Amino acid sequence: MLIRKRRPGEGDLPSSEITPYESYLDRRRFLAQSATLAGVAALAPSVLGAADAQEDERTPYEDITHYNNYYEFGTGKEDPARYSGDFVPRPWTVVVDGECSNPGTFALEDLLKGHEIVEPVYRMRCVEAWSMVIPWQGVRLRDVINRAQPTGNAKFLAMTTVVRPAQMPGQRRRILDWPYVEGLRMDEAMNELAILATGIYGTDLLNQNGAPLRLVTPWKYGFKGVKSIVKMRFTSDMPKNTWQMMAANEYGFYANVNPDVDHPRWSQARERRIGEFRRRPTLMFNGYGDQVAHMYRGMDLRKWY
Repeated sequence: MLIRKRRPGEGDLPSSEITPYESYLDRRRFLAQSATLAGVAALAPSVLGAADAQEDERTPYEDITHYNNYYEFGTGKEDPARYSGDFVPRPWTVVVDGECSNPGTFALEDLLKGHEIVEPVYRMRCVEAWSMVIPWQGVRLRDVINRAQPTGNAKFLAMTTVVRPAQMPGQRRRILDWPYVEGLRMDEAMNELAILATGIYGTDLLNQNGAPLRLVTPWKYGFKGVKSIVKMRFTSDMPKNTWQMMAANEYGFYANVNPDVDHPRWSQARERRIGEFRRRPTLMFNGYGDQVAHMYRGMDLRKWY
């Protein structure tokens, strides 16, 4: 399941489809404040709707929030949960600039105001060959882009993570060249699957998952998912993403999940789903080829990795 829509014969529309974003956020905060982790997991079916029989089993909330890559808080998988407690995700503003007709500095609530809330369940694949199934909440990236009114010169969208070394201990070390930068081609950014996520499992994003706003592109490896976004810039030139600058022989701009192109230090042909013992075959475009393959028709995906 990607973005759940009502089927014939079902009841009323999900409340997220008819509730203003501000009220929706209040509802999410209430769930976060009043539920334990076990309670959140129990609430998930009623929040997200009944899962289809063929849908992959969702990764437990505990694993999603305690097994993370977020180098701003440290390089260990447990470091983001352990060291992100001092990070302050609100109030929050996002700068939108570059090749667009409606630039500005927007409060998070204003940036997202009026956009439809979507609750997709996505398979997420890490370049390190592990994967999760995550129920997200957020808005379609294309809706935010359309409001910015990019000009004809806008060919790419670059996104940047906040720099706060006092609150992000990993940034006190030269692990990477801060700030973290990622980018998409405009057709990728406008794809229906690309979302700006504000929550998981019916509650606001935790700090270790990229609060309060992060990119989700499920057909790409996880390092494309820039977290704690403070800037979105439309540009005519392909932006250099952080990992491409750090190790161009290992990480390219596109980062499309491709089992036929190995990482220089390990195979990408199989993956380990968190919670499972046996590895499973990796799917081309992480299984989302029907929605995204057309964007790469005619490209050499071994060269443009």
